[in-house]
Amino acid sequence: EQVLNHEGVPNGGMAQFQEVMRQQLETSMHAELEKLLDTATGVDKEVSRKDFDGFKKLFHRFLQVKGPSVDWPKIHRPPEDSIQPYDKIAARPLPDSLADSLNKLVVVKLNGGLGTSMGCKGPKSLISVRNENTFLDLTVQQIEHLNKKYNTDVPLVLMNSFNTDEDTKKILQKYTHHRVKIHTFNQSRYPRINKESLLPVATDIGMTGENADVWYPPGHGDIYASFYNSGLLDQLITEGKEYIFVSNIDNLGATVDLNILHHLVSQPNGKRCEFIMEVTDKTRADVKGGTLIQYDNKLRLLEIAQVPKAHVDEFKSVTKFKIFNTNNLWISLGAIKRLQEQNAMDMEIIVNPKTLDGGQNVIQLETAVGAAIKSFDNALGINVPRSRFLPVKTVSDLLLVMSNLYSLEAGSLTMSQKREFPTTPHVKLGSSFTKVQEYQTRFESIPDMLELDHLTVSGDVTFGKQVSLKGTVIIIANHGDRIDIPAGTILENKIVSGNLRILDH
Repeated sequence: EQVLNHEGVPNGGMAQFQEVMRQQLETSMHAELEKLLDTATGVDKEVSRKDFDGFKKLFHRFLQVKGPSVDWPKIHRPPEDSIQPYDKIAARPLPDSLADSLNKLVVVKLNGGLGTSMGCKGPKSLISVRNENTFLDLTVQQIEHLNKKYNTDVPLVLMNSFNTDEDTKKILQKYTHHRVKIHTFNQSRYPRINKESLLPVATDIGMTGENADVWYPPGHGDIYASFYNSGLLDQLITEGKEYIFVSNIDNLGATVDLNILHHLVSQPNGKRCEFIMEVTDKTRADVKGGTLIQYDNKLRLLEIAQVPKAHVDEFKSVTKFKIFNTNNLWISLGAIKRLQEQNAMDMEIIVNPKTLDGGQNVIQLETAVGAAIKSFDNALGINVPRSRFLPVKTVSDLLLVMSNLYSLEAGSLTMSQKREFPTTPHVKLGSSFTKVQEYQTRFESIPDMLELDHLTVSGDVTFGKQVSLKGTVIIIANHGDRIDIPAGTILENKIVSGNLRILDH
């Protein structure tokens, strides 16, 4: 007897049919990619071919995937010893000479993003965050300080994207006399694909005109392949480097931590830890952050995009999943090389839908750097203090790091000793503040925020010099109204609304 499924197709027949469809899609995709390559010449062609090889692998896996990538009942809390408290790591005494450990380290910053979310053109890393210093300036200062203090040679590697590479390289000239070697490599450039046909939207390999928005950098999970393909990975291994410390360039808390580094390099040979993910305790603000789980006896990163709809609330709960990934990662260079050469780097695919300016619906296939944790041996989570996670994603975050809540020393920001509570205030600036330029015109000087718990500002509001904000402050100018907070004002637990203008007589 032949068993029919609900669509009247013989069982087994459906699977066969799907397989044929997949093969046809893949054949069409390969043909389209070849056509695109035919429009390229010289070095461009070589680079694009390498990029497209990576894209083909990703596309192949995308066609194989069915449904959510996790089976919810198989998710378990990680075993106790797989996420160590930072205090336990820090309690071990550091050796007299840290130079040996530091000389095995490379600092890698993810530098592919633009400043568009803060209303800026060009790479986000070139936005000024503190005393005219950009994200990139602060990074260089931190590493230079280490190299001078311990007489070491820790290099900085920037993973750029085609969006940031040119502007970043121009700026790098200003660091030639700094004591830090700077290398760059480029993330891949992948074609966005039409949501319906699943074929590339691009008509040629160019990136201008109608082709301006048909390419994308495929998420930071691309670091492994592009680092390996660039030749830089091998070069650093030859120079005796063993580990990379990877973080987002906009996370001002991601400085080289000597305790974590020492823990890594002092493991016995048979138990060498190849991957450390820094996690920190979730607060209400972090409910969407990826978390560590135990799955099929491996430590694994679970992102909100992978969670079946029915379980999203459970995923966001602070009780079941108490920690989230800061994206500060310490990874063995030798292990990356091994996994790349064995084609064994396993990362879930993130399908990111976008709408182009012309209204066309496309998807881009991405991966996340932390998702590869399950491919590495003896992977470990370390629950670090919140101070190691200080991302600047919005102008509200920028206000915090520019204020007297933090002091700056050798490129590192630390919470001021004068603040009684180590928690960061909650700041929400309204739509009049979303662009950095608008924001700068609204503050004559950054207010004193040492005793602030919560600040909400909405509407047309400006701040005079030396304003002090304490406790909970809410300032709301309704549509058509304007509020100018006069110089020297102290607002403590106040709500300010209506209209307030003080004009010179």
